[in-house]
Amino acid sequence: MNRTIILLTLLLTSLSLHAARQKFPGGKCYIYRYALRDKAATKYSLDTPQRFLSAKSLERRQRQGLAIDSTDLPVCRSYVKQFEVKGAKVVGTSKWQNTVLVLSNDSTLLNKLSRMNIVRKSTCVFVSPDSIDGPDEVRWNVHEDFNRWDSVKNDPYGMARNQIEMLNGTRLHEMDYTGRGITIAVIDGGFQNYDRIPAFKDTHIKGTRNFVPARIDAILKDNERGPFHAIDHGTKVLSALAAHAPEVHIGTAPDADYWLLRSEANQIEQPVEEDLWTMAVETADSVGADIISSSLGYYAFDEGRGNYRLKDLNGHTAFISCEASMLAGKGIILCNSAGNSGMGQWKKIGVPADAPDIITVGAIDREQRLASFSSIGPSQDGRVKPDVVAQGAPAALISGRGTLVHDMGTSFSTPIVSGLVACLWQALPQKTAREIIQMVRESANQYNDPTNIFGYGVPDFWKALSSQQKL
Repeated sequence: MNRTIILLTLLLTSLSLHAARQKFPGGKCYIYRYALRDKAATKYSLDTPQRFLSAKSLERRQRQGLAIDSTDLPVCRSYVKQFEVKGAKVVGTSKWQNTVLVLSNDSTLLNKLSRMNIVRKSTCVFVSPDSIDGPDEVRWNVHEDFNRWDSVKNDPYGMARNQIEMLNGTRLHEMDYTGRGITIAVIDGGFQNYDRIPAFKDTHIKGTRNFVPARIDAILKDNERGPFHAIDHGTKVLSALAAHAPEVHIGTAPDADYWLLRSEANQIEQPVEEDLWTMAVETADSVGADIISSSLGYYAFDEGRGNYRLKDLNGHTAFISCEASMLAGKGIILCNSAGNSGMGQWKKIGVPADAPDIITVGAIDREQRLASFSSIGPSQDGRVKPDVVAQGAPAALISGRGTLVHDMGTSFSTPIVSGLVACLWQALPQKTAREIIQMVRESANQYNDPTNIFGYGVPDFWKALSSQQKL
């Protein structure tokens, strides 16, 4: 996630941060990703998928006619033990890509592990910095009430009307399609005070998970509520989806079920965050998520370690994009932000926004003009990117203080789309993930003349639904 945008977000909400150079605790440490050769020693069988997949995950696949395959099998436990017995700490795995994530203070040991016969490839994905810029302790009180000028009398949508009406989402809501029965996993960097804010009092939050290893999170220890609450970027994203504050702000899918998953370590930018995102994605699958809303993206890392090049934006080079490209095949729709690099040297989308079979979302303003910061496409293999655009310059949101704010970024146009995808899928439950993705593209106002700036354009969710009702 672009840290400049995070800092801008905090400034816009009038939070005063005092950067302090802090020593990284516990001395130098390293994390390696090991790609394994096979799953030959597995104790699981594709004939008994209920042993390793949840009932909801199985039902989603069965409903869409999707086969269980070897990528669904867990990483072999006996292989994981081979790392552990040598003194390294396994902090995660990816079953879909058959990798193990290992942490140690001993880089020599990690290099030796690369030579084990079960290992196909090893990559250093994290090196702890000697010190890090971190905020002083932050205590944000939650406002119980909104300012009177934040409300729009007799309008239940309040300040959120334009961003929903632009996509014709209000028409779906009028038909009682509000995301009920759909599970959305939100992957982000922090969900400050989501459990205290009145606008989320009725939100159906089914669970939370933090995937950032404790060793990395230790630098954030002086936040009084812990790293899951350290920033409110995820809180704002959640508000675009789920907030219920009549006459002030209503989200696009207020009746959906939610899982809040943190994969972003806020004060670093290293390739390990691709692995943490992957772990969050596979957890979303296991808990039965139908949709993932992700406002994260990458292309450049601290000290240039693992940077991507433009030629890598083909959907199948970046580790995170390989994972994203598998989601529709598991019956899950990923809505991912295009990125905010439009005004910089890079300009292009990041990863995993380049993945096929996902909905990559750019940002426009209230007048449907492209936001200057919105990253552009196409992918390097010529696919249309972004897929669609929605209001993100600015979007109306609820902050971690429980106040109404207006903030900029594809981070916020993305959940507006994600929620309406949930409403559409609620109305058409027989459709597959790929079918819904294509319907959203075809509903957009530039579908027959896409560009590398707007993609297929502004989606019309009422048009998408109506086109199926006429069949």
